[in-house]
Amino acid sequence: MTHLSPPLPHPDFTAAREILFARTDYATNAAAPPIFQTSLFSFDTYEDMAAVFAGEPRLVYSRGDNPTVMEFESLTAALEGAEAGRAFSSGMAAIAAVVMAFVQAGDRVVTVRNVYGDAFKLFEKLLVPLGVRFDYIDGTDPEAVAAALPGARLLYLENPTTLTFEEQDLSALTALARQHGVITAIDNSWATPLYQQPVRHGVDLVIHAASKYLGGYSDTVAGVVVGRKELIDRINGLTYPYLGAKLSPFEAFLLTRGLRSLPLRMPLHMAGGLEIAARLAAHDDVEQVFHPGLRPGGANRSLTGFGGVFSFEVSPAIDVPRFANALRHIRLGVSWGGPESLLVPLKVAVPATPSTVPNPFSRFGISPRLIRLAVGLEPVESLWEDLSTALTAARI
Repeated sequence: MTHLSPPLPHPDFTAAREILFARTDYATNAAAPPIFQTSLFSFDTYEDMAAVFAGEPRLVYSRGDNPTVMEFESLTAALEGAEAGRAFSSGMAAIAAVVMAFVQAGDRVVTVRNVYGDAFKLFEKLLVPLGVRFDYIDGTDPEAVAAALPGARLLYLENPTTLTFEEQDLSALTALARQHGVITAIDNSWATPLYQQPVRHGVDLVIHAASKYLGGYSDTVAGVVVGRKELIDRINGLTYPYLGAKLSPFEAFLLTRGLRSLPLRMPLHMAGGLEIAARLAAHDDVEQVFHPGLRPGGANRSLTGFGGVFSFEVSPAIDVPRFANALRHIRLGVSWGGPESLLVPLKVAVPATPSTVPNPFSRFGISPRLIRLAVGLEPVESLWEDLSTALTAARI
């Protein structure tokens, strides 16, 4: 069986738990944050209204600020060690708001080559036609990143990257970006603030698809970005009000509730993911497994732990559709981060017919035999029995 890299010291979640369970003076001493299910906040007098329109900060309309949403934003920023945050109705809305707030026609963005597929499509379908250029670089190669940075406006990262789960040296890359005055942003959905705090490594803006681990129960769709206050202020002024992708108060309440169980859930996702990844790596019908925990060391590892999502490539002897259809416990489904285990064969994500926008996975040479697995909170033995039985049933 493949040996794991030396185990990471188990992170001390004391600081995170103090943030999540600090006493807050909610109205009527409520134990949970109240849901302010309102579209607007009225004014007592003409003068009060005039003061707000003259620039005085105050709650006005829930497409702007809402107390329940602000609670989620504040907690997420505190967990990441950031100054401020802004929540959105989806992770893609957060990504779009960040990029569009800092990039305009004629600008250039440097990003990792195996970036999230829908982020890639946003870049290529919407922003390239508007005059923005994107350079897709191997983020594990600091020299390649350094060569691409001069003249760029934004460095957009994932650590680890989508599907291939490659790690970057965040401290080294952000130092390079600062030398050239380049803003840095990262998608930290996989690691969560418990297992990686990019702000500590010099990243300017941290994005989460909060639908994933932050929410944790597959019952919300949301996004959030945190970072330095002046950068969040720019997003608030340029993109957030006009994209209209605001987070609802009820979903913010669910997300705040989900955050409280994050320190309990993530070690289970991590342990289950590592165990299943190691067993798959030893299986005769699996050619390789892409999981940071199976790689010794890491790129000056900023990760203090691992999410439960990884990918593996099956051998040509496995019929991928038959394997997927043979699963009885693991579900076929997109997204991840909830209690259930989910599997996506890359074969279904790569279009069979030509597209005006190249598929990011085929573009960068990823095998169509690659399969992404998100390990949930079920017993590991049940998951392994399901996978091994399905692999046997799928042999050609």
